[in-house]
Amino acid sequence: MTLRRTFILGTAAAVLALGAAAHAADPAKKDLVFGATAGYNYDVLKLGIVPQLEKQGYKVKLVEFNDYVQPNLALAQGSLDANLFQHIAYLNRFKADQKLDLVDLVQSTTAPMGIYSKSRKSLADVKEGDRFTLPNDPSNLARALLLLQQNRVITVKADVDPLRVTEKDLASNPRKVRLQPVEAAQLPRTVGDVEFAVVPGNFAIASGLKLTSAVALETPPVQFQQVVAVRSADQGKPWAKDLAAAFKSPFFKSVLDKDFPGYVRPAGL
Repeated sequence: MTLRRTFILGTAAAVLALGAAAHAADPAKKDLVFGATAGYNYDVLKLGIVPQLEKQGYKVKLVEFNDYVQPNLALAQGSLDANLFQHIAYLNRFKADQKLDLVDLVQSTTAPMGIYSKSRKSLADVKEGDRFTLPNDPSNLARALLLLQQNRVITVKADVDPLRVTEKDLASNPRKVRLQPVEAAQLPRTVGDVEFAVVPGNFAIASGLKLTSAVALETPPVQFQQVVAVRSADQGKPWAKDLAAAFKSPFFKSVLDKDFPGYVRPAGL
């Protein structure tokens, strides 16, 4: 399992006035293990979700990951009870490809994908042959290419599934920009090495990039918004319902207001 640290919060730390329901923890399962990628997904759980569950009597362990593969494998294998790191499009494709029985439980907040540059002030300054690094995993690669299309850098073929677009599906590339797929976690390191880097929000935040410093930010459609995933067999269990309710609570909204300004919010918040 790829991870940098674990974070354990005990029930004694829950001293805040929270908006979550005050009913007791699921008597059949009070110890929970959640996985999240480095950066804001981890922090969303730490600040906005764990305190609510602790007040109900749960003990929660958070495990931090640095890739997009291990969190779903760990969930399917039972090392995690839930994870937060992916959007619906990625989850649906990954579970189909890997034949995993996972489902999205509830929507979370989302840091939008952004285009960053140290040598260009805007996409109007794109020059012939400029290099763009972008995620190499299929769903985020498609997402990045659509972002470039929305900003009139390229166009993609109209008859291609927008969730499966690759760099081979370009209809036009008028400035002959060079597209270089890179492992998502490494993308922030390419800012400054190439003219433009297309970076998923969680890795941008984790690396210290500010969303407001991007030359362009996406407005992600629902299929590109972050979700909590669980095993299908668990989605109806009391602890899973408590987890889902925590993402819809007034307390969670207050945490988003204070600590995650500018992020895309779940419906209703």
